[in-house]
Amino acid sequence: MSDAPRRPPFPEECGGSPSRRRFLAGAAAAVGAAILTACKGGSIEEFLQRQFHQLSPAEVEVLIARLEREHMEKFGSSVRVGNEPPIPGIEFGYALDLSRCIGCRRCVYACVRENNQSRDPQIHWIRVLEMEKERGVNIHHADPYYDHDLVPAEGHFYMPVQCHQCKNPPCVKVCPVRATWQEPDGITVVDYNWCIGCRYCMAACPYGARHFNWGEPTLPAGELNPETHLLGNRPRPKGVVEKCTFCIQRVRKGLYPACVEACPTGTRKFGNLLDPESEVRYVLEHKRVYIFKEDLNTQPRFFYYYGA
Repeated sequence: MSDAPRRPPFPEECGGSPSRRRFLAGAAAAVGAAILTACKGGSIEEFLQRQFHQLSPAEVEVLIARLEREHMEKFGSSVRVGNEPPIPGIEFGYALDLSRCIGCRRCVYACVRENNQSRDPQIHWIRVLEMEKERGVNIHHADPYYDHDLVPAEGHFYMPVQCHQCKNPPCVKVCPVRATWQEPDGITVVDYNWCIGCRYCMAACPYGARHFNWGEPTLPAGELNPETHLLGNRPRPKGVVEKCTFCIQRVRKGLYPACVEACPTGTRKFGNLLDPESEVRYVLEHKRVYIFKEDLNTQPRFFYYYGA
């Protein structure tokens, strides 16, 4: 038997109140939460919020009410934060005609306006790459910063790139806190309140489709889109990753994504992959389809094709 003196029991072991050690641990956690929350620019409620999938319907309603109140205070106008669920029997798919795109970037700026992307620092969920026709699809020689008086430039073609909504998304696999996941309708979403900004998902995405808010996002006065979705285009805080969601706030209401509506040449096609009569299914079954980085087995729901 050891001769070492035994420690006295803690009060809770004797049926008493919580120990000083546990009290101090709780206090330290509260202080840590306050510091981290202040650094991120959010509220204590945001920091202590549970993971989205763990929230009850009542807790989601409380969360939405808080967000709408905070957006009202920040932007001076009412903002609706929706939570429309996936529609049964729908798996969204996208097809883009490389022979029609003229590189006008109207899709880029329609996306910016619709999805409340920061203007300063500037964030674009869609990048349009200019490529030489002689080289074909060659990412190493692509120019995302082209600036011409008129487009398309002679001898070039254009390839817009955004989130491919993969069936086998590498970004989801690497997230250490499960702040990103794939919905039943094929849309990969981000819980901005749960994201810790580690950027693992950005490193894992082979399409460069995820973007990090390095600074406090800003929107010009009067340019906030008030129709938002909890997992989509609601204003995002500093220090989180964001991405294209196929305009989840629109498509779950039966509307096209903003980029589809803005395209002046009919380059972009969108629809239900499970519907054999949909336009996107027709493209996949009757056109020459190109899957970007097919060798990586991400199985995207975003397809390129040649209509001409």
